[in-house]
Amino acid sequence: MLITTTERIPGHEYEVLGEVFGVTTQSRNVVSDIGAGLKNIVGGEVRGYTKMLQASREKAIERMQAEAKAKGADAVVMMRFDSGSIASDMQSVVAYGTAVKFTD
Repeated sequence: MLITTTERIPGHEYEVLGEVFGVTTQSRNVVSDIGAGLKNIVGGEVRGYTKMLQASREKAIERMQAEAKAKGADAVVMMRFDSGSIASDMQSVVAYGTAVKFTD
């Protein structure tokens, strides 16, 4: 399935099926949190959290794509991400866009 951040797909006409979403919420384990706290003192990238966010984005896209397929979509246009913290140790990631069906 084509997923794009653009509004138009060159060479295709389509009908809009509606909004689709994929949501996931992840947390790190206590050991990772301790490592992140130490990294906060000296600065730099916290790789454990970076990996967690990358995995969260992939899972959110998979879920959005599954919702689009359930609607009979051929593609998702205007795909975006949103994220936010829940409590002090959880991160929620949402992938969302507009499911479309090709008419050409």
